[in-house]
Amino acid sequence: MKYLVTGAAGFIGSAVVERLCAMGHEVVGIDNLNDYYEVSLKQARLARIAHPQFTFIELDLADRDGIANLFAEQQFTRVIHLAAQAGVRYSIDNPMAYADSNLVGHLTILEGCRHNKVEHLVYASSSSVYGLNQKMPFDTADSVDHPISLYAATKKSNELMAHTYSHLYGVPTTGLRFFTVYGPWGRPDMALFKFTNAIMEGKTIDVYNNGDMRRDFTYIDDIVEGIIRIQAVIPEKNSDWTVESGSPATSSAPYRVYNIGHGSPVKLMDFIEALEEALGMEAKKNFMPMQPGDVYATYADTQDLFAATDYQPAVKVKEGVQAFVDWYRAYYQR
Repeated sequence: MKYLVTGAAGFIGSAVVERLCAMGHEVVGIDNLNDYYEVSLKQARLARIAHPQFTFIELDLADRDGIANLFAEQQFTRVIHLAAQAGVRYSIDNPMAYADSNLVGHLTILEGCRHNKVEHLVYASSSSVYGLNQKMPFDTADSVDHPISLYAATKKSNELMAHTYSHLYGVPTTGLRFFTVYGPWGRPDMALFKFTNAIMEGKTIDVYNNGDMRRDFTYIDDIVEGIIRIQAVIPEKNSDWTVESGSPATSSAPYRVYNIGHGSPVKLMDFIEALEEALGMEAKKNFMPMQPGDVYATYADTQDLFAATDYQPAVKVKEGVQAFVDWYRAYYQR
C-alpha cells in the first residue's frame, strides 16, 4: 500500500516509516524540519531510513495548497498523521505555534483524506487530554473536557475534528492517546534526554513535585507495534450507537480513540534510578514544586487497544532506559 506519514523526521514518525518500508509498503514522509529542537537530529533520523520505498518531502502542515496538491498527486491508501507542535510547557509561552501546526495542520490532513478517499486516518492524540482527571487508570470512556495546557486542548480538538469528518464524510479515523514515549532517537525536550545530558555533564537535574510523580513510560518499539497493528483495524459505522449509552471513544460514525501506553506507571524516582544505573553515575537532584500544566500521574487503560490488536507492550523501563543510554553514547560519542 501507499502511506503518508506526517512528522516523518520525528521520533515516532521516523520509526513508523522504517517499519512500513521494512514491510514492503511505499511511504511518503513529510516534515517541516522546524527548530523546536536540534534539526540535525531530525536529519539524522531521516538519513538512517535510506530506503528505496521512502520519499521525503519538506512541507508544512499549514500549507493548505501544498498539502492539497500532495494528496491529489500521490493518492495515498492510508495516512498516519504524527506531526504536531509538541510540548506541554512550550505551549504555555508559545500558544500561536500550536494553532498553526495542531489545528490548521490537522484540518489540512482531514481535508486531504476527505477529498482523496483515504481508507484510514490514524492520528496522534495525547494522554495530556485527561487534564484534571484524577481517576486511575485513564480510560477512554472518561470525560476529557478539562485540559490544563493549550497543547492538550489542541489534541482534544483534533479528536473532535476527526469525529466531525468521520460523521459528515465517512472518513474512518482512529486517534491514539500516547503515554510518555521514550527510547533511542528520542526528543531532546523529554525528561530522559535532558536528564541523561545533565548527569553526564555533572549538572543538576530538576525533579518536579519533589519527585512524587508517576508516568506510564512506553518504549518506542512497543508504540510502533501498536500503531502498525491498529492502522490495519479500520473503524466501521455502528447504527446502534447512541451518545446516551455509548463510550465517547466510539461513535455511530467510523471513529475510534484508544490509549496507547505501557499500562503500568513508574515512579519518577525509580525512573531516575534506572538511568543512574545505566549511566553508572549518580544524579545531582534539585527538588522543585509542580510545574504549571503538568499532572501528578499518567496511567493508561489499554484493554481496548489490546482487544483490537492482540498486542500489549513488553519492554520494561530498565531495559528501555539502557537501550536509550547505549544509543545516546554512540550518537553523541560520549
